[in-house]
Amino acid sequence: MSFLYEYLMFLGQVVTLVIGFIVVVSFLASLSKSGGSSSQGYLHVEKLNERIRDLRFTMERSLLSADQAKKQHKSELKAEKAQRKLLAKKQSKNQPETDDAAVGETSAVASEESKAKANQVGTTDLEGQESKTFVIHFDGDVAATAVEHLRIEITAVLTMATRNDEVMVCIESPGGMVHSYGLAASQMMRVRSAGIPLTAVVDRVAASGGYLMAAVANKIVAAPFAVIGSIGVVAQVPNVHRLLKKNDVDVEVLTAGKYKRTLTLLGENTDEGREKFRQELEEVHALFQEFVIDNRPDLDLDAVATGEAWYGTRALELHLIDELATSDDYIGSRCDEHDVYGVAWVETKKPLERLLDKANGALDRVNHMLEFVRK
Repeated sequence: MSFLYEYLMFLGQVVTLVIGFIVVVSFLASLSKSGGSSSQGYLHVEKLNERIRDLRFTMERSLLSADQAKKQHKSELKAEKAQRKLLAKKQSKNQPETDDAAVGETSAVASEESKAKANQVGTTDLEGQESKTFVIHFDGDVAATAVEHLRIEITAVLTMATRNDEVMVCIESPGGMVHSYGLAASQMMRVRSAGIPLTAVVDRVAASGGYLMAAVANKIVAAPFAVIGSIGVVAQVPNVHRLLKKNDVDVEVLTAGKYKRTLTLLGENTDEGREKFRQELEEVHALFQEFVIDNRPDLDLDAVATGEAWYGTRALELHLIDELATSDDYIGSRCDEHDVYGVAWVETKKPLERLLDKANGALDRVNHMLEFVRK
């Protein structure tokens, strides 16, 4: 028994030290954020065609002989040259024939129009260049904090993208706060409002708020085992009123307005408050359904707006998505036709902030895993 007692005491000390360390780190991180200036960063743009080409060259050097690699490289150059010639012919056919007099009369007007176009967001004249695909990644947590990066990335893309291009957003999110994911969906709506094709790609999960974002896209692509859907609303509010009352602890909750506080953590909840809270949840659910059906009118809401989530293959049958593929496959297919650019806002953080972000991210993943297991 003495050994068990000593072991429990040791375990308690370890737990106390761990909790104390987390509290200290959180406190120091909050001080650094509140005392310093806002975090800065930079926009990172990478041409993904070159990354894939480098991988291919590495494999070729390992598997092919020098002569074989040389022959294959020459054939690829010929194919690229033929494709450029074909593209140039198509563009020349689309241009109307004009005489010298007409050119002289319209040169000034064309110059003014080109200047006006260059000053408009999303209408930059890049005639003669290949169509482009811009790839943005959104890794969502409960508060959708990645929306701060998303808004910068979309703003940057809209300064260069045209209607011949495509914006691809890779979404990974199990959902979270309604207002936060509503803002993220609104950021994606900016792309559609500009008339630029928008594609949402899901490798693992786009549920609840994550699917709210994906529904904005013109096309949704998901991996076969990606978790899709969960068109519903959930809220959990613990209440310790009876525990406090049992220990003779009184809590006064003062409000102005009949429904200022429907459910409370410390006070006594009423049936009227619970009913009002349920009504608010139903209203949010109705808004969720209206938003989804506005963007995906072919959906059978009665079948999918139940709060359930489905894997990709089943989601395709229910028209929750449009195509089965991973983000790697989709990007690879686009590299054959487009110039593909990865766009990311990289935030420069202090080491303490990075440590805290990793801890919070791990805690969020554990919480979502437990919720999914309970469902």
